[in-house]
Amino acid sequence: MATQDGSAEVIMESETRPSDGEPLQCDSENTSQTDLGDAPTQDSCISNGDDTDEQQEMVDLKIIWNKNKYDLKIGIDSTGAKLKEKIHSLTGLPPTMQKVMYKGLLPEDKTLREIKVTNGAKIMVVGSTMNDVLAVNTPKEVIQQEVKAEENKKEPLCRQKQHRKVLDKGKPEDIMPAIKGTKERLPTVPLSGMFNKSGGKVRLTFKLEQDQLWIGTKERTEKVPMGSIKNVVSEPIEDHEDYHMMAFQLGPTEASQYWVYWVPAQFVDAIKDTVLGKWQYF
Repeated sequence: MATQDGSAEVIMESETRPSDGEPLQCDSENTSQTDLGDAPTQDSCISNGDDTDEQQEMVDLKIIWNKNKYDLKIGIDSTGAKLKEKIHSLTGLPPTMQKVMYKGLLPEDKTLREIKVTNGAKIMVVGSTMNDVLAVNTPKEVIQQEVKAEENKKEPLCRQKQHRKVLDKGKPEDIMPAIKGTKERLPTVPLSGMFNKSGGKVRLTFKLEQDQLWIGTKERTEKVPMGSIKNVVSEPIEDHEDYHMMAFQLGPTEASQYWVYWVPAQFVDAIKDTVLGKWQYF
């Protein structure tokens, strides 16, 4: 019995004691468990990519979309593209479908600091679901293609008789200064001093918070939803290329075009982007 007990003890020791050169299994397991237990502490020191905003100056913004308001805190040095991503996380509206407004169409490549966004600023967002956009824009796309094809067959707009009678009056004395070869954001004041097709003075006011274009004359002001404008065409005025003539198509045919003459060239692209939106397919 003693021999059996002794051999039993040897067997037990051989099971519990590792041979020389082998790692201590129980220590290794304990070490792994200890490491796992410490993992959360280590992870808490590692940035997950969202800590960047917390390390820079922040601004509180009020995002307004589809009659809903959202509070957003974001770094002042974030770009317009980054802001769109944040808006996407708040509203579910994809960045490519967003038209973001702050004193004009917000540029994606500039920081909020560069465009002078202030704390508490209201950011207007216009956009629809993909299905809504396809339903609305398919007719617009067809209309624009037809308009372009027709324009290619015609002489320059500024030489056509219907436009010459306005252009021959000459440049208005109180027209806003124009800069050829540059692109600027829409000014904070209405574009004024221009002529309409009847030769009367007209001003354009872009009401971004209402997504409306106000076309004002001496007699009245038309408040046109930007979403209802089918197309915007423009052409430099011959011998005055720093100014354009521009038409807003308010209905399904060219007969509904509202013409404006002597639009400063530096605002032409901003007007088209604001009215039609960069996310348009044309």
